[in-house]
Amino acid sequence: MMKRLDRTGAILFVDVSDADDPNCPLDTAELLARFHAEEDGKVLSGAAAFAAMWRAIPLLRPLGLIARNRFVLAIFERFYRVFLRVRPALQKLLR
Repeated sequence: MMKRLDRTGAILFVDVSDADDPNCPLDTAELLARFHAEEDGKVLSGAAAFAAMWRAIPLLRPLGLIARNRFVLAIFERFYRVFLRVRPALQKLLR
């Protein structure tokens, strides 16, 4: 879905499930455990990574800017952690 919203190609989506890049600062297991993004040379994970992605997509940019507030980001991170717990069940349902 995010690829479709990124009409300007601002985001480079990388599938890390089958490759180990020696230049990557994180190992594959860590990358697969949480969502990661790089913004301004800094690697972000979880809700902060989603917020960075949202800032790159014009339609979602306002939400990404709101997430710069540390209290809002903390709330998003809590929701993200809940999502991580239910993700396996959701994936099972969608198969």
